[in-house]
Amino acid sequence: MADVALITGGSRGIGAATAHKLAAAGFAICVSYRTDRAAADSVVAALQATNARAVAVQADVSDPDQVEALFNRCDAELGTLSALINNAGMVGDKARLEDMSAARLERMFAVNSLGTLFCCQAAIRRMAARHGGRGGSIVNVSSVASRIGSPAEYVDYAASKGAVDTLTLGLAKELATERVRVNAVRPGIIDTDIHASGGQPDRAERLSPLIPMQRPGIADEVASAIEWLVSAAASYTTGAILDVSGGR
Repeated sequence: MADVALITGGSRGIGAATAHKLAAAGFAICVSYRTDRAAADSVVAALQATNARAVAVQADVSDPDQVEALFNRCDAELGTLSALINNAGMVGDKARLEDMSAARLERMFAVNSLGTLFCCQAAIRRMAARHGGRGGSIVNVSSVASRIGSPAEYVDYAASKGAVDTLTLGLAKELATERVRVNAVRPGIIDTDIHASGGQPDRAERLSPLIPMQRPGIADEVASAIEWLVSAAASYTTGAILDVSGGR
């Protein structure tokens, strides 16, 4: 039976690109989405057209009950989980910290930090040796913002991704004897529609001069790093945080 990968936020951008990469590598794919069912269904249809097994499941990762339902659907429809890609995330409008509402801050951490924690919990219960699992791989999608800080722009987003970095380091050690590897990719400025959702659709191109390689990345370049981290080629790699940032 094929390996099974669950990709949160898999209906667009890095998540969708990763779905295609892993499907081509032989994984059955479960993509989660929060609101855009049409986009998720389109990804699944494209995967199925290549004879990959794939399913789309609606879930808000900030809700642990919905997370458990998501993983249960993946189990029932595709089989034993072998890889989790924690890609679901959000960013707010450009703002200074003192101007951010409590609701924005709570939602940012609920999705980006708690959502990642909830999904890791569900994956561990299925993959870790102590729970009868056969092992697997977790890849968390962080951001270069976690070490740059995104001042006067997205410090809340940066802080929420800093939590993801710390989780990656600690959980990798916690699961090192459980046959579960935990790593992260830290994208820099990638040309996806997350910038538009933060009110800056031209951000990737506008900030290109700040990137040593003088261009934004594309989702496929991040997906390639994720594909390597979940593969057998990375069998001795855990607790790694891989920057995919053009040198930024």
